[in-house]
Amino acid sequence: MEIKNCLITDVVEILSLYEAARNLQIQREMVVWPTFENSFIENEINENRQWKIVEGNLIACNWAITFEDKEIWGKKDNNDAIYVHRICTNPTLRGNRYIEKIGEWSKQYARQLGKRFVRLDTLGDNTKLIKHYTSAGFDFLGMVKLTDTVNLPPHYQKEPNCCLFEIDLQSRDV
Repeated sequence: MEIKNCLITDVVEILSLYEAARNLQIQREMVVWPTFENSFIENEINENRQWKIVEGNLIACNWAITFEDKEIWGKKDNNDAIYVHRICTNPTLRGNRYIEKIGEWSKQYARQLGKRFVRLDTLGDNTKLIKHYTSAGFDFLGMVKLTDTVNLPPHYQKEPNCCLFEIDLQSRDV
């Protein structure tokens, strides 16, 4: 297993993983991600914000990061965090707890950048994801109602209830 930046040559595989995630979201009656444009993913790759876990020749899991997220985190967004978005696991490799590897990687990456927090969010009252993220070391901070969603992807505009999670790197437990 190896964690590294995604490459432009990964775009088709990433989009395929997103499609599989959308299908699972539909099946489980969850908030469904929109279809992302190639250019959107390519931009994240060019900015070194798309990451992947590689198992053999497969992308086992991928995610994106940002360094600000004011629409979701509001006043808590103080240039002191990395924000993890769109964690997506290859359907043939689900159940391998990649969230733990992403959590460990994120803590190390945030420390290298001098950040205090690793944060992520999920939409709706998704009790399975709440349990999944907290079991990997993220603290569940509660649910907020988003009010400024105009610049966010469309799925944030359809579901205003957002669960917030973070790891405080200055905590004794980290």
